[in-house]
Amino acid sequence: MIAIELGAARVDEALRAVRALGAHRYVAGRLHLIHAFAFAALGDDAPDVLAGGLAWARALLAGASASDGTSPAPPERGQTSIDVSSRDERLWRRSSDAELVAVLESFWTPAPRSRAARGGLRAILDRHGIASPDHAPFDERAEDTIHPIAIDAGWELLGLSQLDPERHKGAIAAFGDGLAFESACFEEDAAIPPAVHLYELPAIGPVELLRGVDDGGALSEPLVVWTQGDPTYLDYVLRGVRRAAKLEACAS
Repeated sequence: MIAIELGAARVDEALRAVRALGAHRYVAGRLHLIHAFAFAALGDDAPDVLAGGLAWARALLAGASASDGTSPAPPERGQTSIDVSSRDERLWRRSSDAELVAVLESFWTPAPRSRAARGGLRAILDRHGIASPDHAPFDERAEDTIHPIAIDAGWELLGLSQLDPERHKGAIAAFGDGLAFESACFEEDAAIPPAVHLYELPAIGPVELLRGVDDGGALSEPLVVWTQGDPTYLDYVLRGVRRAAKLEACAS
């Protein structure tokens, strides 16, 4: 995958960019997984859009195994208890674009608004004996060591052959002429394994939530998306994302 900067260097810019990534006519689907710790760290004053995730996380962790192996509540029939220090897939909840943005905003908005969420996450990590790594936020070299991954978010785009000549004429025109677009469609259809066009946020763990933004609202590193697919198509879509997020001056 190839990393592409969106030009968002501050929290407000990053949140606008994340909203825009999922709010255009080329999105075919999304898969956002948010860890129970990220939800459970939020206080009762969390936005209404997070009420479902907060209730889910609290119920899940109430019946999960503690770090010493004890379980405060018996697991449901046919289910084994969840070890919260593990990578059990049940610790992640599939979430919406709105939930994704609201969780990021809860942790990244400069203090004092983010103080409760960050303090809650530190307390949860300490409670379960999970040490927060000391790598720099958004360091791609450390991605394999992030634990837990608090947010794993990405969007899949429509295939080129799925584009409508009228509704999606902008992306089609970006190829320059009909022959170039037809050639790209042919390559897509002939690809083994099947070609997909997608972009993902960087893996976000405790370090990124706790130290990814300074007190002035600046990200420690400009926001990037990791992309896979046809470069002409992705360039067109991401230029539109930048415009929608009012980051036009940062477009390449």
